[in-house]
Parts: sequence; C-alpha cells; structure tokens
Amino acid sequence: MSKNITPRIIAFGLLRALLVIAGVFALLWFLYEIQSVLLYIGVAAVVSLIGRPIVLFLRDKLNFPNTLAVIVTLLSIFCIIVGIILLVIPIITEQSENISRIDVEQVKEQLEVLNQEISNYFGIERVNVLDRIKQQEFYRNFDMEIVPTFVNGFFGTLGEFTIGLFSILFISFFLLKDSRLLLEGVLVFSKKGNEGQFLRAFTKIKQLLSRYFIGLIFQVLILFVLYSVILLALGVENAVIIAFFCALLNLIPYLGPAIGVLLMGAFVISDNLGANFTEVILPKLIVVGIGYAIIQLIDNFLNQPLIFGKSVKSHPLEIFIVILIAGLLFGVMGLVLAIPTYTAIKVISKEFLSEYKIVKKLTQDL
Repeated sequence: MSKNITPRIIAFGLLRALLVIAGVFALLWFLYEIQSVLLYIGVAAVVSLIGRPIVLFLRDKLNFPNTLAVIVTLLSIFCIIVGIILLVIPIITEQSENISRIDVEQVKEQLEVLNQEISNYFGIERVNVLDRIKQQEFYRNFDMEIVPTFVNGFFGTLGEFTIGLFSILFISFFLLKDSRLLLEGVLVFSKKGNEGQFLRAFTKIKQLLSRYFIGLIFQVLILFVLYSVILLALGVENAVIIAFFCALLNLIPYLGPAIGVLLMGAFVISDNLGANFTEVILPKLIVVGIGYAIIQLIDNFLNQPLIFGKSVKSHPLEIFIVILIAGLLFGVMGLVLAIPTYTAIKVISKEFLSEYKIVKKLTQDL
C-alpha cells in the first residue's frame, strides 16, 4: 500500500491538515472576538430557564396570551434588576459622601486604639497596622491618578452593563416566546438520525437547570432574610444591602461564604470604630460569627441538599469533588459554573455514552 502513496497525496494531506488547523484557530479567534455576544446569549438562556415556569403559569393557569405572558415575565425580571440598582446606587452615593468627609487623622487614632485593645485582650505583641500597610507594594506604587481612571472606567462599565442588559432581555424575549428556538439551534450540530437523542438530552438539561436556577434564587432570598435579621439586630448601617451582597456571594461555593463573613465582620468593626473593643466590638463580632455559622449550617444541611440533590440529581460528595476540580482548573468562574456544566455533561453522557459502566453509575438517578 505504501507504493500507492505519492508525493501529491502527501502534499494534499498536509495541506488539508494545515487548513483544518487554520480553520480551528480562525474559529477560536472568532469566538474570542464575539465573547460578549456569547455571554449575552448564555445569560439570556439562564433567564429563559428561570422565566419559563412563570410564563407557563401565566399562560396555562391565568390564560394569558403567550406573548403577553413573556412580556409580563421579562418586565417583572427587569423591575427586580432595576429595583436592586436603585437600592444600591443611593447607598454607594451616600458612602462616597461619607468617605469624603472622613477625618483621616481621627480614623488613624481610632485604628491605633483598636489595635492596642486587641493586642492587650489577646496578649499578643502590638502590630502597627498603618506601618504594615505602608510597607505593602500596592501602597508604595499607588498613584492618585488611578482615581479619575477608576471613575471613567466605572461609567464605561455602567454603559456596557446597560447595553448588555437590554441585549439579554431582547434575546430572552425570543427564547421565551419560541421555546423551540434554542432547540433548533442545538439540533443543527446533530447528525442525521440522532435528533431524538439530542431532543431528549436538551429537554432533560432544560428541566434540571430550570429547577436548579430557581432553587438558587430561593437560596439567595432565604440567606438574605437571615443575614438581614442578624445585621439589623446589631444596628449595622446599611444592613439590608450588606446582607444582599453576602447572600449573592454564596453563589460562589465554599469561597463565597468565607468572604461574606469577613465582609460582615469588617462592617461591624467600621461601624463601631472608637468604641471599646472588649465591651462593644468583640461581643458583636461573636454574635455575627455564631449567627453566620448557624445560617451556614441551615444552608448546607437544608437548602443545598434540596437544590443540588433534587434539582440536579447528584450526590453531595459528587458535587463537592466537581466543584473542587472546577475551582482548581478555572478559578472563581469554575466554582460558579461547575454544577450546571456538570449536569449538562451527565445528561449528554447518558444519552450518547450509556454503554459505559461509569456513565451508568453516575447517571442512574437521571
């Protein structure tokens, strides 16, 4: 057979391989250039998964026309987003004004007093916090010109966010209005004869992820209420918005709750600067720590099993390992996307790789 291989065939094979490689690189470059559009489509798909049960309820139970049900659903989601923005912006503005009126020397004195009280209470060597901060590289290299740059960047980001928001709502409208639109786009990649498998996989993924994202919303709402109760009881300023951000941080598995408790503790300390550490600050920090721990136990043993176990049908240990691997490979974004991505992979594997024992074992509950 080797005698039949001519230089022309070899050259043709090499040329074909080079064209394939060039095509792959061109496709990757194109996807990179339109990454913002892909992001909009991805978020719109999530919005459609969350909004689908609402549309079905309005259409089937209240006899809304399909288009009107979609419009009402998207308007509700839009109003929630705008409400959150309107809640956050005044608080940010107020805090900016407060920062501009801060007496730096007084804050230094209060930090020194707090530092001394902490050192005395725990019996440790006093550490000069301000000197340690000044020794840090970010402080030595800090340039005040970064402030106007940050402001310009903020408003630029705000403009991009506005464009992105309307793009997502526009795409979501058509995904909700025509439920087969996304399916038909997926079926384009299927081979002839495999449409039934693609249809079953797509339907199952949509069903599982819809329940998963709705479950996440309820998880955030429950945590928001519980965090608000703690912070309001301690009299922390802007307790509601702090509780909201801490609840959102729980969307990042394991890392988010750790950041949340540090954030709460920092706000408790900042609200009580100048007060006695032993009599005021420490008791409040203990209350925050105990309350936060109890809430996390409720979330880990009640909320999450209901969301992860019943919605995506995966064992808690399985979920933990998947999140750990995704975090190591892809960082914070991997932590956030680990569960929905793994769920989609499991469903696809069950449809196309069901002959393998490991696939049967992992997908037996799907």
